[in-house]
Amino acid sequence: MRMAVFNQKGGVGKTTTALNLAAALGRNSAPTLMVDLDPQAHLTAIHGKALGEAHNSVFALYQDNRPLEELAVIWDGVGRLIPAHAELIKVDSIFGKGPAILNRLSAGLQALELAGGEATTLIDCCPFLGVLSLNAIFAADRILVPVSSDYLSLRGALQIEHTLKALEPVLKRRIERRYLLTRFDRRRKMSFDIQVRLSAQFGAELCETVISENVALAEAPALSRDIFAHNPGSRGAHDYLALMAELQAARFL
Repeated sequence: MRMAVFNQKGGVGKTTTALNLAAALGRNSAPTLMVDLDPQAHLTAIHGKALGEAHNSVFALYQDNRPLEELAVIWDGVGRLIPAHAELIKVDSIFGKGPAILNRLSAGLQALELAGGEATTLIDCCPFLGVLSLNAIFAADRILVPVSSDYLSLRGALQIEHTLKALEPVLKRRIERRYLLTRFDRRRKMSFDIQVRLSAQFGAELCETVISENVALAEAPALSRDIFAHNPGSRGAHDYLALMAELQAARFL
């Protein structure tokens, strides 16, 4: 199963969600492959030891069609990571938007899976719709859309829905998706208002689990840790375990 964590808006918790959902799976004895498909390479930076040359990153998949198996690095307690590099920002301009490039990630993951790779792949997308995000969407079986609890993110979620519907004739299938409220502050009425509006818009495609504002979630990346390695008793850890359980119960994960 491949899941892309995607939103065209930055700062909504894509990387936090990709990492900690993968870490929750890892604690449940389900090692996960994470693909950092963002030129900002935040997920790679959190790993702490994966930042290196472009030819050892996912950029090499596009430049040299290098097998993903050769690029994967171990992430203790989680699974493996295909690291990103700043050179990814050049993919759109160098390689164009032909079918071979748009399906490059899908083909790379298929080869990895046939060789006995992880059963679950989580793709951390960049915050704009271009060749890299389209690669993730074309490769994914599911899409998880983190939406922070503010009005601009609400508008962004509606834009995402429009984008996904526009891509369905190209993909010849409906893209299964879930919307996830992040940075949920229970002290603010606005958070609950956003939740009500999203529920009215997306119904069962809105996750019941919300990811609360949590200091431990903000601290963990600076220490090169997922939330469970940093503070397994925190509200953030509880929320991501609940999210994993909800998605598994719905056969979405």
